[in-house]
Amino acid sequence: MFPPRSFVAGALVLVLVVTPTVASAAAPAAAGRIKIVSGSVSVVRANAVLPAKAGQVLFEADTLRTGADGRVGVTLNDDTRVSLGPGSEARLDQFLYAPAEGRLALVLNIVHGLVAYVSGRIAKLSPDAVKLETPNAIVGVRGTTLALRVDE
Repeated sequence: MFPPRSFVAGALVLVLVVTPTVASAAAPAAAGRIKIVSGSVSVVRANAVLPAKAGQVLFEADTLRTGADGRVGVTLNDDTRVSLGPGSEARLDQFLYAPAEGRLALVLNIVHGLVAYVSGRIAKLSPDAVKLETPNAIVGVRGTTLALRVDE
């Protein structure tokens, strides 16, 4: 015997209501946006290389690469500003900005090149939550502006 039609209709509505919630929970949150691009700049995301453009959204785990003539400026959601000069590469290893929940983290891995950094709200609210990593050192940030040059 088949289940009553009202049961089948109710189950279908439940599936349709629950499915978008589960899908949206899996979608990554934006960490920031590219503000300015000059020359050759790309974003590496999940092994895909995308040409960078102003207004493009950045996510945790994205890598920015600039060519010999490239420059890029990024503003993260906490108002942290990061700029890369020519021949540079940096990866946003972690970005978490949920101050109401006390969840704050920023880890920027500078692989090589020239990077300028201006701290945002994460550094002001929780200085220990910000780390700039290089192949040879980890820089703790205490709410400041700095420039790093990392040679290969």
